[in-house]
Amino acid sequence: MQRTGAEAPVGAISDLGDRELWDRAAGGDETAFARLFERHVQAVWNHAYRLTGSWTSAEDLTSNTFLIAWRKRADVALVRGSALPWLYTVAGNLARTERRSASRRSRLLRRIPDPPDVQDHADTVAAQVDGEERLRQVIDAVRALPPAQRQVVELCLLGDLSIADAASLLKVAEVTVRAHLSRARAQLRALVEAK
Repeated sequence: MQRTGAEAPVGAISDLGDRELWDRAAGGDETAFARLFERHVQAVWNHAYRLTGSWTSAEDLTSNTFLIAWRKRADVALVRGSALPWLYTVAGNLARTERRSASRRSRLLRRIPDPPDVQDHADTVAAQVDGEERLRQVIDAVRALPPAQRQVVELCLLGDLSIADAASLLKVAEVTVRAHLSRARAQLRALVEAK
């Protein structure tokens, strides 16, 4: 008979690694999944913020990432016993999907003529926030990278994954990840300095 989270001692749950917690969560143990959430929510939120440059979007991406994790918990293979690489990948995929949706919405909105003499309050606020503008420039520069380099940058530089974990997740050699990082850093430096 499988133990549920209510029966497991609290100290025992918090001492378990991601793989053990994930296996318990896959069996329906909500307490184990809650522990995984507590362990990784801040890192996933930080990663989502670095991908989007928006607190609100980061919160939405984080919520959706863990919702997907709960729904797919029985089908997920962890990388080196850590849930974080998979969670970062889900957040990155969700961010790209949201960018595409936002781009489509933006194209539709551009077809609608602006009313005369109306100032956009969002533009005024955005102009005052220099730190967020700089982050957006970096995010735009990352988006301009070739897909393989962008993935490595999102995982290693924005997501703080090790080169070994990124290589394992992407199913490539570590030297390939290092090469992509080196090229990406050079391109990012050139793109950011050109602005």
